[in-house]
Amino acid sequence: MSQQAETVAAEQSNGQTESLSPLRLSLRALRRHRMAMHGFRILVVLYVFTIFADFFAPYHYDDQRRDHSYHPPLRPHFYDDEGNFSFRPFVYGSSYTFNDYYQRIYTQDRSKKYYLRFFARGQKYRLLGLLPTNVRLFGVDSPGRLYLLGADHVGRDVLSRVIYGSRVSMTVGLLGTSVSLIIGLLIGGISGYYGGTIDLLIQRLCELIMLIPGLYLLMILYSTLPAGLSSVQVYFGVVFILAFIGWAGLARVIRGMVLSIAKQDFVTAAVAAGLPGWRIIVRHVLPSTLSYAIVAASLSIPAYILGESALSLIGMGIQDPVPSWGNMLQKAVNISELAQHPWILWPGFFIFVAVMAFNFVGDGLRDAFDPGSVAGQQA
Repeated sequence: MSQQAETVAAEQSNGQTESLSPLRLSLRALRRHRMAMHGFRILVVLYVFTIFADFFAPYHYDDQRRDHSYHPPLRPHFYDDEGNFSFRPFVYGSSYTFNDYYQRIYTQDRSKKYYLRFFARGQKYRLLGLLPTNVRLFGVDSPGRLYLLGADHVGRDVLSRVIYGSRVSMTVGLLGTSVSLIIGLLIGGISGYYGGTIDLLIQRLCELIMLIPGLYLLMILYSTLPAGLSSVQVYFGVVFILAFIGWAGLARVIRGMVLSIAKQDFVTAAVAAGLPGWRIIVRHVLPSTLSYAIVAASLSIPAYILGESALSLIGMGIQDPVPSWGNMLQKAVNISELAQHPWILWPGFFIFVAVMAFNFVGDGLRDAFDPGSVAGQQA
């Protein structure tokens, strides 16, 4: 027995059964899906950081301190060397020497303490792109530096770049999926509703797109973009590329569903009423496929995140200094760099967390909106 059916059966035994719509039954089952709820909470946190990246990041994403190249992570302290407790956490200053291979060896300078400040003053920015301010959630006084996740090869704070990088990596999936969802619904709806030659041509086009391996198609499409594009233009170019290769599979499934839906009585009645074909498709046919489309979209978002990361990792996506989780991993490809500075792998951890969270939510939506399960509850 499914989780939804068990929930309804328990309520029936307690005399608490209400007349609920299929949507409310599905949402109730979704709220009881633990992994989906955990994934949803993780995504909420990640998107809060995405929206307010300027506030949460201690430094601007391109704030360089080249004398702090590959600075290791700093742990806040509550006790000093004498064992005295401090209510305000602090970090020590640091100094470095070079070894025989001209690599920096950092040591803590115990004579310098930099206390952690909340709502600290930092570099100016515009909150949500509107309100000018320089208040950040936390930081330390200059010349101290706070490297909770370490620094990269030019002394930029990895935590700040991860937070700013979420603006690319966490939104490219939503935008790309939204575009491919709209295209897939319309193309699949037209193909299944009209059939004939139109259906034949559309399906051959879908097969052609699906036949080409995704990574190679990404590279081919990216090579068509003109040189000298700004970071914003590259971002939307990547979104377009990912959406272009993502709609074909959805369109084929929607086409199969529309073939069945088009034979329903309400569609026949709409045709008899003389409604134009485009209106029947948009107003009557496609809404019946939305439950599947939403689930498919939620499960496809991780593919867009990984696609953007792959493009940026090989230098064909978002370019430095603008961060994305993909281009931040470029240095991690070098095994020697990774062995000496393992904290540069942090963006990969956030990619893993985001992808798993979307998968959990997608699995929960799939189980909750299963038509057979909802029908069983209503019965």
